[in-house]
Amino acid sequence: MARSEARPVVVLRSTAGSGHTYVTRKNRRNDPDRLVLRKFDPAVGEHVLFREER
Repeated sequence: MARSEARPVVVLRSTAGSGHTYVTRKNRRNDPDRLVLRKFDPAVGEHVLFREER
């Protein structure tokens, strides 16, 4: 079964500069802009913003 181009795999990189990343999928139709989520960064030890990388 082929993967849909409407839900691509995206990499979320920490804005704290630790280099930690998360990998997720997003719906391009609902979120055409870059995704920004507040998630836990274990290298920093707190929740920080993670931005989508292309």
